[in-house]
Amino acid sequence: MNTKYLILGASAVAAIAAFTFLRSESPTDISQTDPVASTAMAAVRMPEIKGNAAVGQTIFENVCAACHGAQGAGNSEAGPPLIHKIYEPSHHGDESFQRAVAHGVRAHHWRFGDMPPVDGLTRGDVVMVIDYIREIQRANGIN
Repeated sequence: MNTKYLILGASAVAAIAAFTFLRSESPTDISQTDPVASTAMAAVRMPEIKGNAAVGQTIFENVCAACHGAQGAGNSEAGPPLIHKIYEPSHHGDESFQRAVAHGVRAHHWRFGDMPPVDGLTRGDVVMVIDYIREIQRANGIN
């Protein structure tokens, strides 16, 4: 057998083994625990959600998750993660979320294009969604 092919084969096996090992050692993200979130862009540690944030979670799952992903982790096909430093309160305050829902927003941080306005949500609904997102952000060190 040609030594060149033997070395090439052994290198391929080593690369696959290293990839598999590193993948198993990486932190769990929602794409590994939730098959629906296979396009997630961010690893998210979920806190206990209760009160108004729990109502916000239901609204988020029904209206926002299609673009912003399960638990706000983003959807690599449709929209950015909200559990990201860009959306920390000091950079995107609560009113920026209100305005995005009411009026839409031009793309300025991500490649997903403009966000259209979201019909059917009241300011109160958005307050509860913001409570939900801020709870998750805090649990992930985004203050």
